[in-house]
Amino acid sequence: MSLDAQTLLDWFADNARALPWREPECTAWGVLVSEIMLQQTPVARVEPLWREWLERWPTPSAMAAATQGEVLRAWGKLGYPRRALRLHEAARAISADHADVVPSNVDKLLALPGIGAYTARAVAAFAYGQRCPVVDTNVRRVIARAVHGAGDAGPPSTTRDMNDVRVLLPEENAAVFSAALMELGAIVCTARAPRCAVCPVFDTCAWQRNGRPAYDGPVKAVQKFAGTDRQVRGLLLDVLRGTAEPVAKTRLDVVWSDAGQRDRCLDSLLVDGLVEQTDAGLFALPGEH
Repeated sequence: MSLDAQTLLDWFADNARALPWREPECTAWGVLVSEIMLQQTPVARVEPLWREWLERWPTPSAMAAATQGEVLRAWGKLGYPRRALRLHEAARAISADHADVVPSNVDKLLALPGIGAYTARAVAAFAYGQRCPVVDTNVRRVIARAVHGAGDAGPPSTTRDMNDVRVLLPEENAAVFSAALMELGAIVCTARAPRCAVCPVFDTCAWQRNGRPAYDGPVKAVQKFAGTDRQVRGLLLDVLRGTAEPVAKTRLDVVWSDAGQRDRCLDSLLVDGLVEQTDAGLFALPGEH
């Protein structure tokens, strides 16, 4: 396996997008918020909301003092709102157990509510400069092509993927190298239209040397949105975010015509803790009744 670290670092220094969570003054809390928001969500949608959140809640304790409902309302239409609740739970734990400072240790990060393996390593690397493999879809695609000569990475394998990145990490500037790998996959080595002509590792890319073979592995499922439970859940939450008072079920019934699907989605929101029902049978965001 080979991927020249210095070539990638030099390219990143000249081409990295100016994202606020990459600025030197960004705190580890800011990095954590960005990582949670960026899960399955494009940078363009995340950046303005990230700025609003960090201005409103610059520390974990500031967010911990807010209600779950306030956090969900501020999350708006970013999608996958359970992320907001997980971040709120993590903020409370950081405030109470870590003196309001996001831990730098991967194991301590993993012990926080709702923080998984990727997020823990991303925070350790990008907030604290630690040398640990950080693997996302973009990184897997770059390595599949540049190192293994395949058109795409195929199904994820935590052990294989982590080892692939671990052996590539330089002893110095490992965290910057990880960010560069992600950036290369995000803006050059893209899934559908790779910009090979401007790729810094074009000359050594195994995929190019193999004649750019098409990916022939398992087909990835395309996520639909229209008509799905995810869309219906979002519509139900929109009603509650738009009012400060608990609402009757009749207010929720009008958002979707399929009563069975609508009720199933409302029940799942209750189970997930994204909606609460009052003693009077009304519905509200958590902590707002």
